[in-house]
Amino acid sequence: MRMAAASNGAPLVVFDFDKTIVDCDSDNWVVDALGATRRFDELLRHLPWNHAIDAMMGELHSEGKTAEDIRGSLRRAPLSPHVVAAIKTAYALGCELRILSDANAFFVDTILAHHGLADYFSGTDTNPAHVDAAGRLRIRPYHEFGAAAHGHGCALPTCPPNMCKGKVMERILLQEEAAAAAAAASAKSRRRRAVVYLGDGRGDYCPSLKLRGGDYVMPRAGHPLCDLIAASPPAAAVRGWAGFEDLARVLLGIVDGEIARAAAEEGAGAGVVVVVPARQEALMPQAVRVPN
Repeated sequence: MRMAAASNGAPLVVFDFDKTIVDCDSDNWVVDALGATRRFDELLRHLPWNHAIDAMMGELHSEGKTAEDIRGSLRRAPLSPHVVAAIKTAYALGCELRILSDANAFFVDTILAHHGLADYFSGTDTNPAHVDAAGRLRIRPYHEFGAAAHGHGCALPTCPPNMCKGKVMERILLQEEAAAAAAAASAKSRRRRAVVYLGDGRGDYCPSLKLRGGDYVMPRAGHPLCDLIAASPPAAAVRGWAGFEDLARVLLGIVDGEIARAAAEEGAGAGVVVVVPARQEALMPQAVRVPN
C-alpha cells in the first residue's frame, strides 16, 4: 500500500504514538494489563524508564508471561476511530506518514498491525525491540547511553537519555531539504513540502523546536508539550487539538491548506488562476473494534 510521496503539496506528517495515535501510554498499558504496576513503579525508583521497561519485560517472562500475552494486551489499547480516519484520509490525499515515538517497535508494530494501519506509514523511529531465542521481549534505547555510550548529546532537559527526538527530526528535515533540492534541479517543485508534527509530551518539545517557518506543530491540549510551547514557541505554526475528532479536523485542515497553496503557486507560475475548494465531506470514521 505504501506509495511514493505525492507532488501535490501534501505535507509530511510525523506522529508521536503514545497519547497521540493511541490514547494511553503503551508501556503503562501493558504493565497494568499484566498486573505488574506496583513492581514497575519500584523499578522506576532506581532505573531510567527505558531500562525499567526492559527489566519489567524480563520479570514478566520469568513469571511465565509470553510475547503473545503482551500482544494480547496491546490489541486492547484504546485507539480512536477518528485517528484511524485521519490517517487513512491524509494518506489518500498524498501525505507521507511517519512515526517518531519513545515507545518501542514491538508495541507500535503490534498495535498498527492489529488495526490494519502498518502500511500507511513509510517509517518508524522508536526504541528497538525484539523477542529473543528464549521468548523474552527485549527493549533497547534508541540512543545508547550509560558508561559505555555517550548518549544523544542533546542538552535540552526535556529529552530523556534514551531518545532525543530532535536529533531524529533534524535528520528527517535534512532528507526533506535534499529531496526539495533535487526536485528544484529538475524543475518539479519550488519548495520543500511542509512538515507537520503531532505530539503531547515533554520529549516532543525538542523536535518541535527543529521545525521551521512553513511547518506545523500540533500539541495536544492539557499535556506537557502544550505548556512548553506556550512558554517558548517554536518557529513552526502551532495548531493545537483537544480530542481525537479535533485532531482529525485540524490535521486535515492543514493538509487541505497545503495542497491548495501548492496548486495556487503552480497556477501562478503558469499564469493561471487556480481555485481549490475546501473538502466539504464530513469525517465519518468507521468504528474500530477492540476485543474484550
